[in-house]
Amino acid sequence: MADKKEAKEEKGITVKKNDNFSEWYIELVQKAELADYAPIKGFMVIRPHAYSIWENIQNYFNNFLKNEGVKNAYFPLLIPDSFFKKEAKHAKGFAPELAYIKDSEEGELLAIRPTSETIIYDSYSKWIRSWRDLPLKINQWCNVVRWEVKQTKPFIRTREFLWQEGHCAFESEKEAEQNMNKIIQEYKKMAEELLAIPVLVGKKSKAETFAGANTTMTIESLMPDGKALQMGTSHNLGQGFSKAFGIKFKGKDEKERYPWQTSWGFSTRLIGALAMTHGDDKGLILPPKIAENKIVIVPILFEDSKSSVLKKVSEIGKKLEKHNPILDTREGYSAGWKFSEWELKGIPLRIEVGPKDIEKKQAVIVRRDNGKKEVVSEKELEKKVSKLLDEMQADMFEKAKKFLDSRIDSAKNIKELKAKIKEGKIVKVFMLDDIEIEKQIKEETEGATSRIIEESKKEGICIKSGKKTNTIAYFARSY
Repeated sequence: MADKKEAKEEKGITVKKNDNFSEWYIELVQKAELADYAPIKGFMVIRPHAYSIWENIQNYFNNFLKNEGVKNAYFPLLIPDSFFKKEAKHAKGFAPELAYIKDSEEGELLAIRPTSETIIYDSYSKWIRSWRDLPLKINQWCNVVRWEVKQTKPFIRTREFLWQEGHCAFESEKEAEQNMNKIIQEYKKMAEELLAIPVLVGKKSKAETFAGANTTMTIESLMPDGKALQMGTSHNLGQGFSKAFGIKFKGKDEKERYPWQTSWGFSTRLIGALAMTHGDDKGLILPPKIAENKIVIVPILFEDSKSSVLKKVSEIGKKLEKHNPILDTREGYSAGWKFSEWELKGIPLRIEVGPKDIEKKQAVIVRRDNGKKEVVSEKELEKKVSKLLDEMQADMFEKAKKFLDSRIDSAKNIKELKAKIKEGKIVKVFMLDDIEIEKQIKEETEGATSRIIEESKKEGICIKSGKKTNTIAYFARSY
């Protein structure tokens, strides 16, 4: 038994979140069994505990896709290098991140997909012939590879990651614009209602727009270390790709036209955001809606009452079956050891059942997010569990929302901007939406970038050029 306790002490998180956020996060990811390092630099192994989160995200989003008439498909991992050269902006934007292999038979360079616009639109050029073929709305769940040169961090920035990418083609620009906006609002809903992570929604500046897109919309959140995190993007691609790949259709007027296109995606980065936003010094905290197992039931065992307690745990487990409870009846581990184990893994509710609880026809429920304990009668248990799960989901979002709101500030000049960014804030400033101006601000703030821009009814002065503008940029350091 002593060996088990020692193993647990080694397994627990040794770094406090407020002392060293980066080290705390790495420990959390590994010790909560979310991911492990792969033998190849910049890659990771996604463990079952994290993959179950990803599956729940997939299930949630697939329901939305089905209702929107978007079909899931799959396209090749390898893309001819010549495809990237067809759309100049796209090629230039992704060139530094491309990983290649060489076709041993043909001698052609093949890129491992960093995103799939080019390979998918080659197919679209064959599938789209008439206005009757539109809209064409396809999504794929897949892996992508981007050869990051920056320091990698599990889930947040890795060379390979999992994601979904939607690709749509429409008859009109209006339909494409509507699709782009609808998707970004759905991403916001998913982040806030499923993951309990509040986000800012907005347009990307010209400097931050996706390579090859006319417009990029994004959802952004702020992590506890004061760095912004892009959590999903939706792009209006205009007709650039359709012209580059020869995607044409005959309109109702019998004239040949190019469709308007969108693409949109989010990735396993959401799992990292979840851990960073909600985790504490004990480990992971899962919002109930995303947790595969919403409850763990831990028996308090003594030799003379073991059989009756285990029987009661089984009965309670069946009553709460819809919450997919874990019944931790393992022997050789103390109840306290088990408590710490499930706290580390973030299970939302813990139910404790001992011989005294059986006598009093009750159980003890403990919330993972705030540690609050409640004694609940057996007959009220089902109702109480559902209520606590709903309350916990709402409370976790409100706590994160208060943090985000408290970290949004404004600045009137570069000096103020630099100071407030160092405080870990998202800072609003007036800025001309100009690539060169943003580049200069980025240099002066040592790497801060605009996360979103918005148009203000009031006119202001650009903090860099001194010219009048209605554009407000939200600057922050980011991952």
